[in-house]
Amino acid sequence: MLYRIAKIISSPVLRLLWRPEVTGSANVPRAGAAILASNHLSILDSVFLPLMLPRQVTFVAKAEYFTGNRLTAMFMRGTGQVAIDRESAGAAQAMLDAALGVLTSGELFGIYPEGTRSPDGRLYRGKIGVAWLALTAGVPVIPVAMVNTERVLPPGATLPRIAKIGVRIGEPMRFTGDPARAKDRRAVTDEVMNAIQKLSGQEYVPSYAASQKDKERGREAA
Repeated sequence: MLYRIAKIISSPVLRLLWRPEVTGSANVPRAGAAILASNHLSILDSVFLPLMLPRQVTFVAKAEYFTGNRLTAMFMRGTGQVAIDRESAGAAQAMLDAALGVLTSGELFGIYPEGTRSPDGRLYRGKIGVAWLALTAGVPVIPVAMVNTERVLPPGATLPRIAKIGVRIGEPMRFTGDPARAKDRRAVTDEVMNAIQKLSGQEYVPSYAASQKDKERGREAA
């Protein structure tokens, strides 16, 4: 109920101010479980993507998203998104367990394989959680590319800016393999990231975004 209310109120504003161009929406199934695997440029990715789709999308988001920007926090709570403390020892497993519950219920689950926002607009190596979910739940992965959302709310900004955004949705991808086998998880993840890269046109970086952020913090502290 809250999801519908939030969507009815927010969607017209989104379309008026940011004029989203959505392609491939027919690739999202009308019913049944699926994973939406997206690049991650802005905190607003978790707002814009669900508002552009007819079905509810559940994300597991870091707890800061629920306590920072008031509008984003309100949307996260009102639309049933799940908060995870990324600093806790069991954060990764808690995220996977919550995601598996969403998929088992036949719903759409959104995930950012990079694990964190891109620090510079490039696409970074994906973490294998998306593959574990796809292979364990036996559901398709739908690659998604968010475009220009980092211009709307750059890291550190508190007020959204006006910029035309894009949402590009690729064809569903199905995989077979053993979720307990590291080689299978990595192969699936790399395929998903390749599909996202083709949709987004981003430069690909074969290292983790979190590692790049650590390097940048180190340079700033030096």
